[in-house]
Amino acid sequence: MKRKSVKTVFTLMLLSSMLIAGCGGNNNNNAANNAANTGNTNAAGTNAEATAAPEDTSPITFTFFGGDSSPNWNNMQDATGKVITEKTGVSINAEFDVGAGGGQSKIALMAASGDVPDMIFAKGELSKLVDAGLVLDLTDLIDKYAPNIKKVMSENMNRLKYSNDDQSIYSIPTNVGVDQKSFDAGGGFEIQMKVLKELGYPKVRTLADYEKVLKDYVALHPTTDGQPTIPLTLNADDWKIMITVTNPAFLTTGAPDDGEYYVNPETYAAQLHYKRPEEKEYFRWLNKMYNEGLLDKDTFVQKDDQYKAKIASGRVLGLISQEWEYGEAENALKAAGKNEDTYAHFPVTLSEDYQDHSFQTTGVDGYGIAITTACKDPVRAIKFLDWMSSEEGQVLRNWGVEGTHYTVDANGTRIVDPTVQDRKVNDNATFTKESGIGLYGIFGAKYGDGVKDSTGNYYTTNFPEQIVASYSDAEKETLKAYGATTWKDLFPQESDFPTKEWGALYNMPVPTDGDYQVIFSKTQDIVRKRIPEAVLSKPADFDKIYDSFIAELNKAGAEKMEGIYTDLVKQRVSLWTGKQL
Repeated sequence: MKRKSVKTVFTLMLLSSMLIAGCGGNNNNNAANNAANTGNTNAAGTNAEATAAPEDTSPITFTFFGGDSSPNWNNMQDATGKVITEKTGVSINAEFDVGAGGGQSKIALMAASGDVPDMIFAKGELSKLVDAGLVLDLTDLIDKYAPNIKKVMSENMNRLKYSNDDQSIYSIPTNVGVDQKSFDAGGGFEIQMKVLKELGYPKVRTLADYEKVLKDYVALHPTTDGQPTIPLTLNADDWKIMITVTNPAFLTTGAPDDGEYYVNPETYAAQLHYKRPEEKEYFRWLNKMYNEGLLDKDTFVQKDDQYKAKIASGRVLGLISQEWEYGEAENALKAAGKNEDTYAHFPVTLSEDYQDHSFQTTGVDGYGIAITTACKDPVRAIKFLDWMSSEEGQVLRNWGVEGTHYTVDANGTRIVDPTVQDRKVNDNATFTKESGIGLYGIFGAKYGDGVKDSTGNYYTTNFPEQIVASYSDAEKETLKAYGATTWKDLFPQESDFPTKEWGALYNMPVPTDGDYQVIFSKTQDIVRKRIPEAVLSKPADFDKIYDSFIAELNKAGAEKMEGIYTDLVKQRVSLWTGKQL
């Protein structure tokens, strides 16, 4: 009933907006609609943008909440933000989650109270807001007012539908790029480049290789700048335990990242990935690392800021994470001129019998931005998101301001100014706060790396030449030693794996009430208690504790939960592929 009432409210708002437009409140609507239907094409043969700018550019402010932190947000007073406001009239009064919470607590309160901002990037918590009737169905808004979003999403529009039972569009995927072709790796197992250089650039392919590198170096350098050298530290603060502690268990054992589950690609049956026998062996390795003094004794008690402070000190030799997770600390190292203390990336697995699946593609599927029922002007909001999704908007978000952050040469090629490039590498935090480049990625649909715009330039600056230009001398030296040009060269490629038919399961809606959530909450509590217990145990006790952990999951109802999840996976595959399962 709640969802029906939301659609009713939205319909009335939409009709009201249309009546106002018809009475002369927005004289450019017809022009925009005509432009959307002209069928003009650019050189690549795709539909030209329907409009170069929103029709109404009068000042308006939208409130916003983002589930990720954004430490460099400057209230749109950066160079890019000022141009966005100039072009659209829109200002964003933003609040971002801080620490390692992922917005979970804040969004749970919103769902309970009904107090929501105009727009929200809810990450994996969107279902809570949908079930509370607080999110608008964007289907009609996109159809009437968002030609650029439709152009970017194109044949992927079907993937925006919420579920088989509710085929509304509640969010626009904005943390993934359409037709994404990754040219670099930002995850895997990390080792400081000074470590690799001193040890003669040793082979790093298996857990045994990785362990040996850390062990050999710390034996030579037990202290760093007067403090104990830390061979390996992980971040177990709140949800980040998944990123650095539990998710690597499937990557090291030849499985893709499907959140808390492993999905059988033949049967689509889902189970908690911890139940895979090979993953038990990964956690046994962590147990060995701890008992040999190679894993930071504070791993399971330190907070996010303490973890980052250790990295920024330069005394942490190894990480197992994603660059976005520790990037703030690494940027501090770069700003201090300590590029040799930053990290190389390797596709480490349990043995060479396994392949790291980091680059297995999911297709267009990911977290996105939603417009809530509290939004004072949803038509204006979708038009803003549509302009941000236009070619002009995407180039601005990715490249910055022409003449300030890049120039266009006589051949029409965009070129990043060398001074700007240097600041991106060595003074990233301050530069980002001033320029705004990279701060607005979640405010519109977008093409991925490797896609070219109508001018023949890439939409993003993440293409081989620019990536190489962004590397420090330490990175270039390290890559050359390993016979690679980019970090991705060291990893298995997209072509080595089929595209996952079920997309990114972390983004799949699940029941927000009833047995599923009760069981899931119980199993998460068990995981976050028992995995640390197993890792910190005496080696002789590991098997007993781990086997008890699996039994405890089943006793809490894991098998029933897995059955529910399996059905949802099958429904999603059926919705997206047309298969009858």
